[in-house]
Amino acid sequence: MSAALAVVLNVGLSGKTRPGKCPNLLFPIEVKNITGAMRKRDTGVYDAEGNFDAAKFEEIFLKHSKSGNALTEDELLGLMKPNKALKDYPEWYGGWLGWKNLYLISKDKDGLMQKETLRLFYVGGLLEQIEKEVAAHK
Repeated sequence: MSAALAVVLNVGLSGKTRPGKCPNLLFPIEVKNITGAMRKRDTGVYDAEGNFDAAKFEEIFLKHSKSGNALTEDELLGLMKPNKALKDYPEWYGGWLGWKNLYLISKDKDGLMQKETLRLFYVGGLLEQIEKEVAAHK
């Protein structure tokens, strides 16, 4: 799954982040131009400079979570509903794929995406936490 996602992500993001129109068959992602790959309608958790916006993060749980501190799979994928209205299917599918995979790797034993887990995803540290958990189970 990781290898397939790496190919899909690089193919999808490379053209949006590379300067000029000449394609590169290695599909590199130019991090300095990553804002070119931002979705038209996203959660708004990052501001225009890429900083984490705690108020927008809390808004996700106010709008989408019945419990207020965790998201079900349907609630998490509900974050994509505004993007469906755009009729930009490649962007919608890319977003859906990202959220679906985030849910699959980070849901708890009850099938919930905990608030702190999603916060770790946004601010950094989620993959390190998952790595520690996997190492602890071995």
